[in-house]
Amino acid sequence: MIKLIFLGSGSAFTVGTDNFQSNILVVNEQNQKLLIDCGTDIRFSLHKAGFSYADITDIYISHLHADHVGGLEYIAFTTLFDPNCKKPKLYTSKDVASDLWDRTLSGGLRFLTSDIANMDTFFEQERLQYEGYFSWQDIQFNLVKVTHVDSGYYIMPSYGLFFQLAGVNIYISTDTQLCLNTNKKFYEQADIIFHDCETSLYPSPVHASYQQLTTLPATIKSKMWLYGYQPVSLPDAEKDGFLGFVKRGQIFEFPAIN
Repeated sequence: MIKLIFLGSGSAFTVGTDNFQSNILVVNEQNQKLLIDCGTDIRFSLHKAGFSYADITDIYISHLHADHVGGLEYIAFTTLFDPNCKKPKLYTSKDVASDLWDRTLSGGLRFLTSDIANMDTFFEQERLQYEGYFSWQDIQFNLVKVTHVDSGYYIMPSYGLFFQLAGVNIYISTDTQLCLNTNKKFYEQADIIFHDCETSLYPSPVHASYQQLTTLPATIKSKMWLYGYQPVSLPDAEKDGFLGFVKRGQIFEFPAIN
């Protein structure tokens, strides 16, 4: 049985609830684990789910916001100084990887006693081709370019994932605006969609809002789970044609094909 475990299902700034940021753990039959994004809540969300830093051997990073990378410093230091841990393997698109050390991690990780560290001190890196893929334990994860933050001058590099478990096509959007026009084939080919969904009373332009998602065709909504939401009173997603809102700790199981 292969599992998708939502360590959290909330937005970046979810506080005062029993939820955490939307980081996901893939666990295969051999109990090997791939962490999809590693936000600032990760030490709490792992503990709540019965895991620790020692379980994290492989990490995919979708983009550079803190709710997706803010926990990497914790993973880096705890695994480095635990002799039982190997360097975690880090999968990132090249354009994400190019800024990950210099603009995100180096301030806290660069200085060690009697040494100047770099990314290779803490992680084994696999830098991925533009809209390429990576293979983890015989599962191919295809990167899907999404539009999250568009400054007008520059679009922040950000990538969802499209992959297959037990013959089931899965699309995880990560943080994204509604990109149905540019990524229509992934919405159509997926059997299950886990989609970013903003439920704020004052929606931002960088996430797909619940109101926008309700306008999708019924054939797409009927296979869509919503996550990344704010701690507000949630609408009736099932009544509106969705599978529902993902809850923290919710596990999705897929029988392994022999």
